[in-house]
Amino acid sequence: MLRRRAASPSAQRGFSLLELIAVIVLIAIAVTVASLAVSSSLGSAKIQAVSRDLVAALRYTRGQAIVKGRQETLEVDLENMSYTAPGKPTVKFPDKVEVKLLTAQSEQIHERAGRIRFYPDGSSTGGHVSVISGAREWRVNVGWLTGEVDLEELKER
Repeated sequence: MLRRRAASPSAQRGFSLLELIAVIVLIAIAVTVASLAVSSSLGSAKIQAVSRDLVAALRYTRGQAIVKGRQETLEVDLENMSYTAPGKPTVKFPDKVEVKLLTAQSEQIHERAGRIRFYPDGSSTGGHVSVISGAREWRVNVGWLTGEVDLEELKER
């Protein structure tokens, strides 16, 4: 016959309420740190995607100028935070982003808007558009002689 012993209070195993609270607090801290890191990377990826879309729009505009054999422009409106490629709908820049435009003086529409013009031979008026979020800056450069469009990430400002 087997005998069962009654469990003494010292033999019972488990976690105290204080230990459980400490573990929950540590998990909450870890989740918070991880979510901040993820949201920071998502923000950076979003700015990079917007910049790449702008590069594509500029390359499209240049291609249209070459194919159609006439001047084409991409307009950047800083007041409405948007840009428009020829024959395409207007694209809005996301909120919480700063955009700067540097273009030829002859292409300034007004203080907060301007164009980058491409010619049938592929050249352009040149300039650049900067997309800035926090300390990150992506610059879309357009060469005036070749009309080449490229994207560069500038070091933190």
